[in-house]
Amino acid sequence: MIAILDYGAGNIRSVKKALEHIGCDCRITDNREEILSADAAVLPGQGSFGDCMSSMERGGMKDTVIEFISTGKPFLGICVGLQLLFDGSEESEGTDGLGLFRGMIKRIPGGEGLKIPHMGWNSLKVSADSRLLRGLGEEPFVYFVHSYYLDAEDKSIVSAQTEYGVTIDAAIERGNVFATQFHPEKSGETGLRILRNFVSIAGGEADVR
Repeated sequence: MIAILDYGAGNIRSVKKALEHIGCDCRITDNREEILSADAAVLPGQGSFGDCMSSMERGGMKDTVIEFISTGKPFLGICVGLQLLFDGSEESEGTDGLGLFRGMIKRIPGGEGLKIPHMGWNSLKVSADSRLLRGLGEEPFVYFVHSYYLDAEDKSIVSAQTEYGVTIDAAIERGNVFATQFHPEKSGETGLRILRNFVSIAGGEADVR
């Protein structure tokens, strides 16, 4: 079973629907014991960095996430769920992230006719050794909705980048932790392939349609 972590942020139902579409046993939950007993966990995120971090702290999800990751079981952060893994964000100065990886979330500078927030499809440059993004073909297109982007301090954890007025670290992976700034659940067949890869990493089976 894959636990979809419910801490009051948006975008949870669409993640559940996508996982169910590929035949995955998944459950939306905020229960610590249920989360820790799951085979894998997904941390969606939508809204401001500060609001999401506050919601995690109020509900005890911050400690549960750290504890789950320490088990070594696969963990996937999506959108703000990626951003929260890092030190902090220009969106919410003074609010600490989880600090599991070094790096800051910065505002997309825009300019040259680029609209902020960045909403739409962009191609990825994917690292050849990425486990989460394997089998996607050359420069696959995925769907983004964001105004802030990751600038990771350690580029060895970055598994994909994209360009939108600046180079964006669009996905990371290290050990059992995976995260994407884009939304796999909104990225059509490419996104479903990414979710199938995650389920496979978790030792589960997904519909190969």
